[in-house]
Amino acid sequence: MYLWIKALHVVAIISWMAGLLYLPRLFVYHADVGPGPQSETFKVMERRLYRYIMTPAMVVAWASGLFMAADAGAFQQPWFHVKALLVLLLTGSHFHDGALLRGFAQDANVHSSRYFRVINEIPTLLMIGVVVIVIVKPF
Repeated sequence: MYLWIKALHVVAIISWMAGLLYLPRLFVYHADVGPGPQSETFKVMERRLYRYIMTPAMVVAWASGLFMAADAGAFQQPWFHVKALLVLLLTGSHFHDGALLRGFAQDANVHSSRYFRVINEIPTLLMIGVVVIVIVKPF
């Protein structure tokens, strides 16, 4: 059963990370258009990505990850504490994206496309940190 949960976890992480990397890219392009049909298309794409892919994937990643951590006794391992912190930061990034999405939905975005290009890098750096910690377990 553990390997099935692990496979589910990997699929959920891939889906969640795809959204965390793609949604800010949509924001980059959305920030450069004014109100109108193109903006409405971006709103639909962003909302569906966040609600139907990213958020369910995050929930499954968290649930399966906590199950595996408990099963493996990882909560006592120092490397796991660092991983957990990085995952909490990824979760914060997810909810920050949700707040930005609500701003776009209300035509109230206050950020430039450059801002979205910068925040697009944050999940990438956090993901690299998680992968290194989980694979190398340096401490």
